[in-house]
Amino acid sequence: MNQYITTIDGIDPFSDRVDAILAEIAFSVQLPPSLHEKAVGRYDAVRKHLEATSSSFCGQIEHFYPQGSMAIDATISTRGTDDEYDLDIVAQLGSAFSSRSPNYILTELEKALIGYRGLTVVRQTRCVTIYYADNMHLDITPSLRDWGSPERQSVIMHARGPAASREDFAVPMNAYGFVEWYKKKTPIERRVVAAFSNKWAAYDRALADADVDPVPVQTQFVVKNTATLVLQLLKRYRNIRYANRSGRMPPSVMLSYYCAMSASSGSSLSEMLLRVSRNIVRDIENASLYGRLLHVANPVYADDIFTDRWPENADQQNRFANDLKELIRGLETALAGDMLANRLQDWLRDMFGDRVVTKAVDMMARDAQAAAAVGTQRYTKRGGILVPASAGAPIATAYTSPVRASPHTYFGDRIE
Repeated sequence: MNQYITTIDGIDPFSDRVDAILAEIAFSVQLPPSLHEKAVGRYDAVRKHLEATSSSFCGQIEHFYPQGSMAIDATISTRGTDDEYDLDIVAQLGSAFSSRSPNYILTELEKALIGYRGLTVVRQTRCVTIYYADNMHLDITPSLRDWGSPERQSVIMHARGPAASREDFAVPMNAYGFVEWYKKKTPIERRVVAAFSNKWAAYDRALADADVDPVPVQTQFVVKNTATLVLQLLKRYRNIRYANRSGRMPPSVMLSYYCAMSASSGSSLSEMLLRVSRNIVRDIENASLYGRLLHVANPVYADDIFTDRWPENADQQNRFANDLKELIRGLETALAGDMLANRLQDWLRDMFGDRVVTKAVDMMARDAQAAAAVGTQRYTKRGGILVPASAGAPIATAYTSPVRASPHTYFGDRIE
């Protein structure tokens, strides 16, 4: 893929009281770099397995590449859990499959993967999933190149199986083009990269003895910008809202689209989260007003519809709009300083889940204790203690003024 073409300073996401806890929550649900590298090794191993052991796929895999969240470093823990990760791979297949039906292609992929390393393999409607013992799931989506079109523009297969059906069809897709578009809309922000690189370095040191598989190709993992942090927060919020709901939930790729469209240089994390949420609510309300369903298409390929399976009806989209309104109201109250520390934590737990928020608060408390011990706290312009990032002092911005404070005893785990 092409490299990022723009780099800006951005804003340190740990430089404001509310932004800091939001950034800590995003950090708590992110796919760790070590697992990102493990995932790269695993999908490379799957490709080699398919080519080496299956006559159907030998010489027939033209590209094997990440799509969606993994391609933009936005993977978070899966729906209703804090330690499972879904990773999406596209397998672009060769001419031997060009005249085959969707059901045939998905069935052949399933057959080729059954028994792989003794792992559970499950056929889905559009992909085949490999379930690893450490709760990582690898979704492999077969595609056929749409020749004469932009790079990797393809169709993917939709077939419930096990038998072919009149309801089977090919779905237009250009995940590769969308990722390139997303990158251009969301340039690297140096302060975000620095803050999260420091935190992940501390995390990796703590897990230095963890058992990880060897990785044949090291892939650089870095959180690149505020838009991607907002995407992770929105996905987490959606996962919590829908953990006990039946039916489909708003697709991640749709949220990715709105984050990229709403990206603006110099925006804080909370400002971006509010902007994206308001934009989604506006579009849903406009669609509902005119009796339509929300329609979001791939900006580089109009036939690739991100909302083709959600929403199924107006009630579904209006319910998500109401969820976002609840998030907006709470965030506005927090930013206005109208929430006491304990109330803020309770609200965050409702929005993003108890375990993740408790973990984030505990990490911030430890950081504040360490800073207090050496007298290096920083204060916001309103006078509150700014909880620092885990490793190294955060970069100073217009939001804060770093000061040298007198050592004192740290009480409790409240976010002051």
